[in-house]
Amino acid sequence: MNSATVLQQLVHGTPSERAEAAENLAHQGPDAAYAVSALLAACEDTESVSTWAVAALEELGPPPLSAITALGDLAQSDKPLTAYWAVTLLGRAGRQAADCQEILAILLMGTSELALREKAAWALGRMKADSRKAKLALRVAARSPEKRLSRMGSEALKQIEKK
Repeated sequence: MNSATVLQQLVHGTPSERAEAAENLAHQGPDAAYAVSALLAACEDTESVSTWAVAALEELGPPPLSAITALGDLAQSDKPLTAYWAVTLLGRAGRQAADCQEILAILLMGTSELALREKAAWALGRMKADSRKAKLALRVAARSPEKRLSRMGSEALKQIEKK
């Protein structure tokens, strides 16, 4: 199945067709980067579609540079799984996603979703965030009573210092 057909099926197919398309993308690994936005949307689909969409995102690797701005927008989604994966992909992009560090700092300070806060701290470290807001958010996270968040914030600050 060619990439246009898979993408069409993921976006407009029946639930079973969408699941099949997401599974196909999961098997494509990093070559599925062309479908990153559709995969993020599929995270909130039926259980089967969502499971395969997440599997595809796990295999994706860094996102294409053309997707960074959209990922910054999707990181602010009110859908937790979509936001989580958008932040994950921004972190995988590293320094190339540094323009999104303010968004991640706001998430780190403001969301009630602990997993999303942890992933935002990780992503800020990966992109070697250098804004005052990002560093402040990481320092606050490093002092969190949530042990994993505290560790993620501390580790991110160490990564930033290494520059």
